[in-house]
This record gives sequence, structure tokens and C-alpha cells, in this order.
Amino acid sequence: MYKIIIERRAAKEIESLPNDVIQRVTDAISHLRPTPRPHGIKKLAGENGWRIRIRDYRILYTIDDAQKLITIYRVKHRREVYR
Repeated sequence: MYKIIIERRAAKEIESLPNDVIQRVTDAISHLRPTPRPHGIKKLAGENGWRIRIRDYRILYTIDDAQKLITIYRVKHRREVYR
């Protein structure tokens, strides 16, 4: 099992999402604990990170396999997340 850390910036972004999206995002994050690379994720080009798609929203995170650690650093709408 991996430990999940949500950075302060990402936590604020999650709080500002619509209520129905918050539930989907938190479910997706909790499913990362046993499988940090589930089906449907993508490696980010030019960065050391991964992306999960939840409707029109994206969860960006990094994986440290040596320490069994997942760090969530962005959760935003798809048109804003990569800026």
C-alpha cells in the first residue's frame, strides 16, 4: 500500500470543485493507494508525473516507488491544470 500526500494547493483546489466532482475525485485518489498506476492513467510529457482523468477534471500526481509515496499536486479543470 502506498501513502498518499495531498499538497496544500491541491487540497484547496479539491475544496473549490463542485460537490459531485469532489466525491469522484476523492474516490479516485483513494483507489491509488493499492494501485498507483491504474488503467487509464497517462504519463505527463516533460515532467515526472502522472495524470488521472475524472470527467473534465485532472488529478496530477507523482509516484515514489522506493518510499511507497504518492503526492497529489494539482486537481483542476482540464483547460486550467497544465498552465
